[in-house]
Amino acid sequence: MSEPRTAAAVPAGTALTTQTLIAARGLKKTYGSGPAAFHALRGVDLDVRQGETLAIVGKSGSGKSTLMHLLALLDSPSAGTLEVMGQDARTLKPAQVNDIRNSAFGFVFQQFFMIPNASVLENVELPLKIGGVPAHDRRRKALAVLEQVEMADKANNRATDLSGGQKQRMVIARAIVNEPRVVFADEPTGNLDTATGQVIEDLLFGLNESAGITLVIVTHDEDLAARCSRQLSLRDGLVVAQEAGA
Repeated sequence: MSEPRTAAAVPAGTALTTQTLIAARGLKKTYGSGPAAFHALRGVDLDVRQGETLAIVGKSGSGKSTLMHLLALLDSPSAGTLEVMGQDARTLKPAQVNDIRNSAFGFVFQQFFMIPNASVLENVELPLKIGGVPAHDRRRKALAVLEQVEMADKANNRATDLSGGQKQRMVIARAIVNEPRVVFADEPTGNLDTATGQVIEDLLFGLNESAGITLVIVTHDEDLAARCSRQLSLRDGLVVAQEAGA
């Protein structure tokens, strides 16, 4: 089997033979077994298309974050099929999964998941370091994306000394430093005040427009969801609605 296509091989914004990056069919996820089993997803069909902005919405416990974790190869389904860039996820070796997650995907979570005592620059460099990029190239690329998110002046600051909005900008820089095809964002503005949240939203959608990065956003925020080109509504682990957005 050929190696999966990654951001290194096909830069963000490049036209594909097919527009579908991720395809889920009959996706199920069950935690536990027997009478105590919890069916987080009960059979979800979904295509994630190149360049779109997709909001996954629903009440707490609807399966939103579970679905995102499966699409991002952070967890495995209990049943159903998942294709990522033309590859059946069940056939991928652990090294291939790690490569896709590190180079083709970027992640922005409500919790910042920082290296707390490291500098902003060191946090942003992390995906490049994992990918074996030489130190001088890591620094150059990390500084470039920090400039892009208007954080270059904070490169040598400790990550823990940043404000909430600055931390989220740093996390976005880390998410895009490898030029990913897809950025997954789970409640990216959940810990931020309204004004700062708006800045982060504008930054994410700006990356979609300028670099063609696909956004998959889990959110409770109706205004954020309305900015997306498509909304997928979940209830009790099932898709109950899909509609076009902005």
